[in-house]
Amino acid sequence: MSEPGKLAYKIKIGVLAMQGDFDAHCKTVEDAGGYPFLVRTPQEIVSADGLILPGGESTTIGKLLVRYGLDKALKEAHSSGTPVYGTCAGMILLAKRIESGAERGGQTTLGLMDITVARNAFGRQVDSFESDILVPEIDEKEPFRAVFIRAPIITEAGPSVNILGCVQDKIVVARQGNLLVSAFHPELTNDGRMHRYFLNEIVRPSLTER
Repeated sequence: MSEPGKLAYKIKIGVLAMQGDFDAHCKTVEDAGGYPFLVRTPQEIVSADGLILPGGESTTIGKLLVRYGLDKALKEAHSSGTPVYGTCAGMILLAKRIESGAERGGQTTLGLMDITVARNAFGRQVDSFESDILVPEIDEKEPFRAVFIRAPIITEAGPSVNILGCVQDKIVVARQGNLLVSAFHPELTNDGRMHRYFLNEIVRPSLTER
C-alpha cells in the first residue's frame, strides 16, 4: 500500500530543451501524471526529480552541453541520485563509449552508462522506419510501435546493464540502475508506457533513496 499522499505528488521531470521534440516529451510526461518543465540552464537541473535527454543531433547537443555547463550539472545530478532517460541522441550522450570510425565525429558524451553505442546504425534520415518491439520488463504481451530516426544501437553493454529490448537482433532499449535509454522515439506515438515506466519504476523509487 502506498504512503498517504505519495501518489498525489507529481514527479518533476526536467526535459532538456536544446534540440528534439521536447514539447512532445513534456506532453507525454504530463499524460503519465508527471510535472514536466524545460531545462536550458544548470540551475534548472537541480530542481528535477528526473531528467529526459531527447533526440536531435548528438554532436551539436554535446557541444552545447559543454558550452553552457550543462554537462557538469547533469553529471552532478546523476551522482546525487537523479534518474535520467535518454532517447535516440540521449542514448548517445549517456554512453561511456562511442564506436570508432567516421560516425564518431568528435562526439562528446556524459559517460554515465556502461555501454558502447554506434551512431546512425540503421542509416540516414531517409532510412528511418517503424517497427514493433517487445519490452517484457514493461509489458510482456503488447509490443511498442517504435519510431527509429537516424537511430543508434548499443553494440556492447557492461555486466550491470539490463538489456530490455532489441530490433533486428540489435539492442535498442536498456537500463542500468537509474539510467534508461531507448534508440527509438516514444514521444512521437500515443504510447506513454516508456515514460510511465521511467516515472513510476525508476524516478519514484529513487525519491525515497535521496
